Amino acid sequence: MVLRTAIAPVLWGSTYLVTTEFLPPSPMWIAVLRALPAGLLLLAIRPGMPSGPWLGRLFALGGLNIGVFFALLFVSATRLPGGVAATLGAAQVVVVLGLAALWLKEPVTLRKAAVAVAGIAGVSLLVLRGSQALDPIGVLAGLGTAVSLGAGLVLTRKWGAPPGMTALTATGWQLLGGSILLVPLAIATEGAPPSLDWVAVGGFVWLTLISTALAYVLFFSGLRRLSAGQVSLLGLASPLTATVLGWAVLDQTLTGWQLAGAALVLGAVVVGQRPSRPNARSSDSDSSGEVHRFRTPERVV
Repeated sequence: MVLRTAIAPVLWGSTYLVTTEFLPPSPMWIAVLRALPAGLLLLAIRPGMPSGPWLGRLFALGGLNIGVFFALLFVSATRLPGGVAATLGAAQVVVVLGLAALWLKEPVTLRKAAVAVAGIAGVSLLVLRGSQALDPIGVLAGLGTAVSLGAGLVLTRKWGAPPGMTALTATGWQLLGGSILLVPLAIATEGAPPSLDWVAVGGFVWLTLISTALAYVLFFSGLRRLSAGQVSLLGLASPLTATVLGWAVLDQTLTGWQLAGAALVLGAVVVGQRPSRPNARSSDSDSSGEVHRFRTPERVV
């Protein structure tokens, strides 16, 4: 399950290459054309209607995981150097640790904190380039991506899966919910959709079908079975993949510091997948001495 879930951030790592090389410079419409067709496709494959409170929950999750996240991501990407934006986004591992402790009662151990810091440090070494002036709005947007995705991830883990609904259907509703936020933003900021040539159409086919529909199904399926902390650390594979693709496809150079950063990221991801060993006394009994059966965390999102 870990390896299957890790495919999602690896696919997301191709987004920068596809966006810069094949797509028009219309970030908000790229977000719309990435999310909306993918959501409609998944719902066409696995139709289903959420019942009770789940319609609101799925739209709320779609707003955090897709709509707000994509919007802030493109604001930070247009106002900041890509490396800075990636490093700020990597802070979601810290956000997840805090929110998981608050909402899921997952304890923040020294090992978890050290792994999170190592992962962020690795991303910094991997993608940062020298001294750069930072736009404050871009910085706030970059931190906002970490908070939005972190909150969405933990809430997805907390609420679990809608009863009787497949991962394809639930993911489709999240993508649709996020698109409802993105469409008016795109119209307000960029006007009409951009014209597309065949190169751009090919880029959107990859971005929509592979990097969004398939990737998010794998990601949310994994979040149902893995802890929030495990999944958040897997997300660090995205900037690592983007760097490797830049070296392999765009002939970008890799420095010794970048290689050290890659090693740190890989180490953090691997160590972060090792399950914590529960304390038998604290897990099996409460302060009153009453014994409870220990529940291992579900492995999903």
